[in-house]
Amino acid sequence: MSKEKEIAWLPSPEEKNYPAARSYLTLLFPEKDAAALITKLRAAKITEFKAKDIFRASQLSLLGISNSHVKKDQKKIRNGVHLSPLLLVRSPQHGKVIIADGYHRLCAVYQHHEDIWIRCKIV
Repeated sequence: MSKEKEIAWLPSPEEKNYPAARSYLTLLFPEKDAAALITKLRAAKITEFKAKDIFRASQLSLLGISNSHVKKDQKKIRNGVHLSPLLLVRSPQHGKVIIADGYHRLCAVYQHHEDIWIRCKIV
């Protein structure tokens, strides 16, 4: 992992993140429920969690640096480009936190340093 450096974050998720999150959530939930989650995410306040904690709660594997999307986000980090906050959903029925949008950003930040605080919205 590289030396810890401040990550630049946008003040709120980019508009394009919400349709992407909805598309993913419709794979896990009925359309009506996915739409309701997006409405809640839009209204949620920004919060922060450490990268390592989001990974633990999501139960996902870390994507390698060979992934083109992770590479692109790592380049943004190096260049000080602001990243869009993650969109997260607590899912008791799945027993984990679902990364509705931002998995590649999470992997890039984690590989930068696992203790970095990640801006996100969570419902």
